[in-house]
Amino acid sequence: MSLAQAAEKNAIRSDFSLLIDGESVGAAGHLDVINPATGEVFARCPAAGKAELDRAVAASRRAFSSWSALSFEDRTTALQRMADVLKANSGMLAELLTREQGKPVQQSKDEINRAATLTEGMLKIRFATETIVDDAEKRIELRYVPLGVAGIITPWNAPINLAIGPLVSALYTGNTVVLKPSPYTPLSTLKIGELIRDVLPRGVVNFIAGGDQLGQLMTEHPGIDKISFTGSVATGKKVMASAAGTLKRVTLELGGNDAAIVLDDVDPKTVAPKLFFAGFVNSGQVCMAIKRIYAHEKIYDALCEALAEEARKWTVGDGLDPSTKLGPIQNRMQYDKVRDVIEDTKKAGGQFLAGAEQPRGPGYFVNPAIVTGLEESNRLVRDEQFGPIVPVLKFSDVNDALRRANDTRYGLSGSVWSRDPERAAAIAAKLEVGTAWVNQHRATAANVPFGGAKESGIGRTYSELGLKAYMEPRVVSILKAPV
Repeated sequence: MSLAQAAEKNAIRSDFSLLIDGESVGAAGHLDVINPATGEVFARCPAAGKAELDRAVAASRRAFSSWSALSFEDRTTALQRMADVLKANSGMLAELLTREQGKPVQQSKDEINRAATLTEGMLKIRFATETIVDDAEKRIELRYVPLGVAGIITPWNAPINLAIGPLVSALYTGNTVVLKPSPYTPLSTLKIGELIRDVLPRGVVNFIAGGDQLGQLMTEHPGIDKISFTGSVATGKKVMASAAGTLKRVTLELGGNDAAIVLDDVDPKTVAPKLFFAGFVNSGQVCMAIKRIYAHEKIYDALCEALAEEARKWTVGDGLDPSTKLGPIQNRMQYDKVRDVIEDTKKAGGQFLAGAEQPRGPGYFVNPAIVTGLEESNRLVRDEQFGPIVPVLKFSDVNDALRRANDTRYGLSGSVWSRDPERAAAIAAKLEVGTAWVNQHRATAANVPFGGAKESGIGRTYSELGLKAYMEPRVVSILKAPV
């Protein structure tokens, strides 16, 4: 490699900008963005403050009257163009996403294409005015009208997919948007803003990057009517408290501690790859990933060995390497937390069937770990680890497995696995979660509501139910007798 090539490789990219009122703009401050595979800054972007937020909100409010007046069909045309832009630029966006987030580049491509597919799926949903009463005396209608300006705050684990879902929900229902990505992964979102700048009318979408303080300013801002937040339970509670000052509507998609209950009639070697993928893809950094596995004593040992065998197959490394199946943990704070969970688990007597040895180096790499021998009170079982380490626990009675699976403050999703789908469905229906799957996990669709029970969230995303969360129900009651 020549000196010029080395200099170009090590140069810090700064060709990113905010999108405010249809213009690409900068800011006085900046965010340094770290490649988690190297632990080094590779890019920086503008960091918005209160002034930029106020401009973005003002632009959104100006654009609201004309955007909300459009029909669903007109908004569909514009948002389909946005989906087309995502698909046309998936290669470039995927590489950028991998550099800032860490996941294998093929998974980044899958995320971008899934965002486009979800967009197209939501654009097929239609709902109209509902007639509650229509008799000789009166007609009572229930209409749905857009709320106004939606503030969207997105996380670092799937920054594009988890931005596009609420973005399309808000725009399709006639709202305008101010969107803030995580300060750990702002680049791919800002790049999308650049790509769609001329696709949507001026001011309809505004993308601003910034730190946690910017998120608080958004939740408090009197010009924002709705907050959609995806992230941790702890931060979600702060968002809700902050939004209460102006009684903003909120949709919160928060963390989970998903349990998978594996019944005695499964073939361990058949089910293990599916369980492993659902627990470890994106290095376990998925809110609805399997976080705990309860296996019947009859198949427990065989399933544990099959899971450990899967763990040994999955290559950990830089997401830009085509051979990599698991990239790094996205940021240093989460990496330190996961490593601390691993050490706590060892001290508690956890038996590591895989992942006992962990790599050292500049990147935030963690080998996938399968752990047995833990009690329900152990940190790894009780809390959301959000990393590639999963405990496998034994049960003999299904009702006991259900009790243990439900004994948590979380309630995002869960699954039951069996050769008898109806038997599994009867058990899955008793899981205290927003979504209970049978013989699958992490299966979502644009026309199916998704969200959490208990402390895993408020409201739903996707589907007609999710779209209506961005609208105000308005009753129009008409007395037919003339005055």
